[in-house]
Order: sequence, then C-alpha cells, then structure tokens
Amino acid sequence: MDEFADRAPEPVWVVAANVVAWRRCGVGGQELRPGTKFFEGGAKVYVSGVYWGPGGDRVTVAGRERHTGRWIVIDTATRHLYNFRPKLVHTPRVLERLREERCARGFTEAHYAVDAAPVLERYARQYRAATAPGSPHPDRCLCHACLTGEALHTDDSSDEPAAAR
Repeated sequence: MDEFADRAPEPVWVVAANVVAWRRCGVGGQELRPGTKFFEGGAKVYVSGVYWGPGGDRVTVAGRERHTGRWIVIDTATRHLYNFRPKLVHTPRVLERLREERCARGFTEAHYAVDAAPVLERYARQYRAATAPGSPHPDRCLCHACLTGEALHTDDSSDEPAAAR
C-alpha cells in the first residue's frame, strides 16, 4: 500500500457562504422561491472559484445537494448567496469533490479569501437589488433583502461591479 494513500488531503482556503432562504424571480420579481434548484435555503456552500471578468456574478460552489444530500460542485449566481466569510476547509469529501472538478486550488492563500469575502458580499447585495429594480415587493415579502432589511439600504455608485461601470 502506498504511504500517501492514507494521508489526508491538504486543506484549502475557500470562501464559505449560505444560500438565501427565499429569492425573487419571475416577471417583476413577484414570485418567491425557496433556496435554489440545487440547494435548500440556509445551506452552507463553499465558494472555490469566482468569475471576476463579468463582475463576480457567477461563482463555483461545493455543497450538499437539496434532494439527495450528495456533495456537488456547480456554478451559481452570486446573488443567491450571502454571509460570505473565509474558511479553511479540512472536510475530506469536500476536498475530494473539488479535486474531481479541478477546483481544488481554492483561493491558494488565506489573504485572498479574506479579501474576496467582502467583495462577494457587496456584489451579491447589488445583484439582488438589480433583480427587479423599480418593482414593488409582494405583500409580506420573504425575499432575503426584505428579511434582512437590505432593501432599505442603497449603495452608492462607487460600489458598482467593474463590469457595470
């Protein structure tokens, strides 16, 4: 038996986040849906890659799938996530799935993850606000922005993603 076969995989720095409980969708954002197609609301996911070119609107995440509980790696919209924070992942199954999808590098160093977390949080807030601009929220709206009071805060133009400028 190989001596490296028993060794645990190296931990990886990623940005952990949670999936929003409810999200607005449909015409004018008048429809509410729980979580996303693949993740339940509140599920913890690990962001291992970001597409910075188009303004950080898509991220590669690993998490437990809603229906089967299997670990999956998919690309999802940044606006469907919140509470971004840096995390050193030791979980062997997460690291294995990331390696299978060639995303095992993560953010390579802690300071990259620390720097990326607030930027992703700001982008997610902006993209949620842009989902249905000018459309009123439905009565007793359960979307993330309404539940957290995020809809009451407006960002100044300096917080725009680079792609939006």
